[in-house]
Amino acid sequence: MTEATRLRLFQAMAGAPVGGAEAFFDRLALAFARRGVTQRVAIRRDPRRAAMLRDAGIGFAEFRFGGPLDPFTRWSLAREIRRFEPDIVLGWMNRACAALPRPTVGAAPRPVVVGRLGGYYALKYYRRCHWLVANTPDIRDWLVREGWPGDRVAYLPNFVDAAPAPAADRAALDTPADAPLALALGRLHRNKGFDVLIEAMATVPGLHLWIAGVGPEEASLRGRVAALGLGARVRFLGWRRDVAALLAASDMLICPSRHEPLGNVVIEAWAHGRPVIAAASQGPRQLLRDGESGLLVPVDDADALSRALAGLAVDPVRRAALSAGGRAAYEADYTEDAVVRRYLDFFSAIAGRS
Repeated sequence: MTEATRLRLFQAMAGAPVGGAEAFFDRLALAFARRGVTQRVAIRRDPRRAAMLRDAGIGFAEFRFGGPLDPFTRWSLAREIRRFEPDIVLGWMNRACAALPRPTVGAAPRPVVVGRLGGYYALKYYRRCHWLVANTPDIRDWLVREGWPGDRVAYLPNFVDAAPAPAADRAALDTPADAPLALALGRLHRNKGFDVLIEAMATVPGLHLWIAGVGPEEASLRGRVAALGLGARVRFLGWRRDVAALLAASDMLICPSRHEPLGNVVIEAWAHGRPVIAAASQGPRQLLRDGESGLLVPVDDADALSRALAGLAVDPVRRAALSAGGRAAYEADYTEDAVVRRYLDFFSAIAGRS
């Protein structure tokens, strides 16, 4: 029996149906299942996620996760954990970690409770955790500065789905087959900087842009596209799950975020061989080596972004070199095998420790 198959892991995910952390939870749960990890999962009610877990043979329970005014979820979650008798409980983000039962204390508690963070969240939600996991070195360091013990926090990166897919049909989205095409992915929120990207597009003639995502800024962004006369070159795709197909159809990935703790989209572009231009917010500036694995531009600088877009749009040799650099970075640290191994090694090291 391997170390992975001996491990009993309970995960709690109270997030929304879609989102970056939620998508990584899905990938990680399936990856653990493929490696024989015995796991049970508690999720917020979601038919798609429930079907995914069921198809993978992963046992799960669904709860409302209604917050402090939902004692039934807390009681039921504690019962599920007691019955499963896990070695490790992994809680995902604020809502799930706050709903976990009070942990055992002592030199060798069982289970060991771990909170996983993908952002700069208030530590009050993680009082029931023995350990914290951060998905960037910067978040790890920030947690220590906020008062979490440095010997009880670990950095474990994300991985992405690297399976190739046929390119999405450009013609179906009124995009010329021979035009340079940029892709942007994410929630249509001010933090993502799509307004800056649209301003930059106005001074890069001939470049087309697909924006895949939904969010509160959609009407404003559409209005700016219309005002700048970009309607023939900018397409809003809505929320998409076919990221590999979109990347295969595009020539570059743009991440213009003002605030981006990690930047999963950067790793996705690397995995699928596409060059990246990113604003130098927290996550991308840690991931990228400027000029080697992508291009960094200042946050909120439409002129600098425009120059980077214009340069890559007409330089396939430069695009190929940046793609190769990004793929090398992905292969070094962000493959599924590498990340899952790090998680399992971490769980084995902390099992039985407070």
